[in-house]
Amino acid sequence: MKREKDSFTPKVLVIGALGQIGQELLLALRDRYGQDAVIGSDIRVTDEAPAPFISLDVMNRKKLFEVIEQHQINTLYNLAAILSAKGEQNPEFAWKLNMEGLLNSLEAARHTCLEKIFWPSSIAVFGPNSDKNQTPQLGIMDPTTVYGISKLAGERWCDYYSEKYDVDVRSLRYPGLIGYTSMPGGGTTDYAVEIFHEALQKGTYECFLSADTPLPMMFMPDAIKATIQIMEAPAESIRIRSSYNLGGISFTPAELVVAIQQHLPTFQCSYAPDFRQAIADSWPGSIDDSAASEDWNWQADYDLNAMTEEMLMQLSAHYASVPQP
Repeated sequence: MKREKDSFTPKVLVIGALGQIGQELLLALRDRYGQDAVIGSDIRVTDEAPAPFISLDVMNRKKLFEVIEQHQINTLYNLAAILSAKGEQNPEFAWKLNMEGLLNSLEAARHTCLEKIFWPSSIAVFGPNSDKNQTPQLGIMDPTTVYGISKLAGERWCDYYSEKYDVDVRSLRYPGLIGYTSMPGGGTTDYAVEIFHEALQKGTYECFLSADTPLPMMFMPDAIKATIQIMEAPAESIRIRSSYNLGGISFTPAELVVAIQQHLPTFQCSYAPDFRQAIADSWPGSIDDSAASEDWNWQADYDLNAMTEEMLMQLSAHYASVPQP
């Protein structure tokens, strides 16, 4: 049975909690709602997984329903996905995971005590014919990767379940995400994380995108902030049930190099574009996220220089604490 909306207290399940976003979102949600109110899950469980934590395959609908009912979950964050670059290496499985995981989550909202779902989309829904500068919320979407195709299809499923079954599903089109807690998981924007590690460890980096490739990016604290903010917004404020454009910082690899060199003057970057260049060329250079600002007061906190300074500070502290061989 569904709970009364006016007595809503989050009891949360995070699927994909060992991923790049999941690790930081899990900690932020526990800080906000309490340790026992937020259960982490992933298809694998490591010794480092912070309890409460369970093993869960999002494609196993029966087990998903059982976990939701057993723990009386009312809020689900489904972060399980195969990202853009890895998806191109195994398109069929990427489609299967990305679609079945979402549909199982949406069905759970119809048939269990689940009341609210977060599912991430991506700028990968856009393609070569999309507006590249300040890409609008509503515009041409012609993705060229299985990841983008699955995210676009997923957006339509979210809107469908909202309209047809009154499912409270909320979504953000994440840009490239930059964080210091974990390494990225196979996306086209991964260079923007790798470059910081290589700058500190080696003083050089070979970028797999060309120097002048602009892409929308976001510092992870802003992504976590936006995710929690949209989920806590009143339902009547969420006008868009497919997915909201989300913008942060737009820059090229060359511009990021200059920002890093302000702190590490001897750092050098070379460029050797690979298959990910074609993917990046099909994506926007910047994003118009005015709908998110208007509907639930979204605003990013970090610009390029602030993000660069924080990344280098955090990673420098990390490497200083790691014993050297």
